[in-house]
Formats: sequence, C-alpha cells, structure tokens
Amino acid sequence: MENRSEVNEFILVGLTDAPELQVPLFIMFSFIYLITLVGNLGIVALISWDSHLHTPMYFFLSNLSLVDFGYSSAVTPKVMAGILTGNKVIYYNACAAQLFFFMAFATVESFLLASMSYDRHAAVCKPLHYTTTMTSTVCAFLASGAHICGFLASSIATGNTFSLSFCRSKVVHHFFCDVPPLLVLSCSDTHIIEFLFFILGSFTVFFPFLVIFASYLLIFITILRIHSAKGRQKAFYTCASHLTVVSIFYGTITFMYFQPNSSHSMDTDKIVSAFYTMVIPLLNALVYSLRNKNVKNAFRKAVRGQ
Repeated sequence: MENRSEVNEFILVGLTDAPELQVPLFIMFSFIYLITLVGNLGIVALISWDSHLHTPMYFFLSNLSLVDFGYSSAVTPKVMAGILTGNKVIYYNACAAQLFFFMAFATVESFLLASMSYDRHAAVCKPLHYTTTMTSTVCAFLASGAHICGFLASSIATGNTFSLSFCRSKVVHHFFCDVPPLLVLSCSDTHIIEFLFFILGSFTVFFPFLVIFASYLLIFITILRIHSAKGRQKAFYTCASHLTVVSIFYGTITFMYFQPNSSHSMDTDKIVSAFYTMVIPLLNALVYSLRNKNVKNAFRKAVRGQ
C-alpha cells in the first residue's frame, strides 16, 4: 500500500461547525438511531416469533431489516460521538473499516431489494407456482448471494481506495469516510480507480435495478390484465411497500454517486448522505411496519402475549 505511513488518521469536518446546532443535531440523530434500532430489530424479532410470517417475503424483509441496522450502525454512532465530544479524528484503520461495512451493507441491500422484487413477481404473476418457485433453498441462495456480492464488492472498493497515497490533507469534507471525499485527498492518479468504481457501481446498483425494473414491468402488465378492481388493488398492495423502499433507495443513491463530478457539491452531498445513511433505514422500518397488515397483526399479538 503505497505511502500509507504518510497519513495515520483523518479529520472529519462533520455536518456543520455551528455551535448552536450541535445539541439539536445530537438529539435528532439519537432519536433517529433509537427508532431505527427498535424498528428494524423489532421486525426481525416479530418475524422470528410469529410462524405466520415464516414466508419468503418476510424472510427477505428480516434480512433487509438486519442490513438497515448494520449500515446505519456503521455511520451514525461515530457521527453522534463526534458531535457529543467534539473529537473529529478518525484513525486510518477505523476509516477503512467504516467505509468497508457501510459499502458492504448498502450493496447487500441493493441485491436484497432485487431478490424481493423477484419474490413479488412470483407472487403476482405466477401465484399457482409460488410455493414451488420460492422454495427455502431458492430464498437461502438469493440471500446468501446478496451478502457475498455485497462484501466482495466492498472488499474490492475499500482495498483499492486505501491503496492510494493520501498526502494532500487529512481533512475529509464529510461526516463519515466515503469514497468521493477520500479520492479528493489522494495525490495518486485516481483515473483507473474511478473507472473501476464505475464498473463496480454498474454491477452493484444498475444490475439489481434492471432486475427490479423488469420484475415490476411484468407485474404491472399482469395487474392490467386483472378484470376486477378489487383484484388489481390487492395485487398492487402486495408490492406497494417494496416499491416505496426501492424508489427512495435508488433515487438517493443515483443522485449521490452517478452525477458528474462537476455537479458535486460537498454541502449537498452531506445532506443527501445523511438522508440515506440515517433516515432511509428508519423509513424502511416505518414503511414495512405501518403499511404491512401482517406485521401490525403480529405486533398486536406480541403485545397481548398470544
């Protein structure tokens, strides 16, 4: 790793230096993180507890909730600690670890959302063959594949990022270690790395998105062929929560990572990053808990002790 000894720590500038905003930000992020923890881990516990939720759809949902908890936890606690103590230093290895786990969980989420769209396609388009299509073996294969792809892609991205020489500055103009602000600090030639990230991003973002797009195209064609309004409404309802989560996740990721470098603004990037690292894991839990009848019923039964 070329010239690694030149930098052994980085300084994260955070979201803002305004003293009057530190306490409100800490309170807000603490509240968001607490609800994220309770919401996502609560969904996992409910699905494990209620046998009625032992289906492919909820198997993927429990995996998605664990991933949301993971990539929120990779970033938020460090941000909160920095606000509380005023210590903005993050050591080299800690920065690499943060980037690795954040990218790994975010990539796993991308592939899990694609797997969930395939599950919804099987449920709506081929309901009579659903149980033979979405077997436990298929579900385990899709979930395992998502995790393997996520951690493999993150290993490649993190390894290449931290093989660069960082000698220009130690100040990262962000609130966590992410690829774009780290590349700015490198005095190595980053053209090959940027091309590699483009290829990697195409595989980890656009490929799952194409699977989702194709699945929903077939789903909508099937829904249009349903004659009864009640049948169409029921079919759409089974996909509504997942479609909401997909729209938020891919819309934010595309805005953040797939715009030209000339269009990047550090302040805008920090706001968008705060949304997808802290708010999206919270929204996913809320969408699936508030809009899902079965999850709400399982919660009521758990509260009543049934």
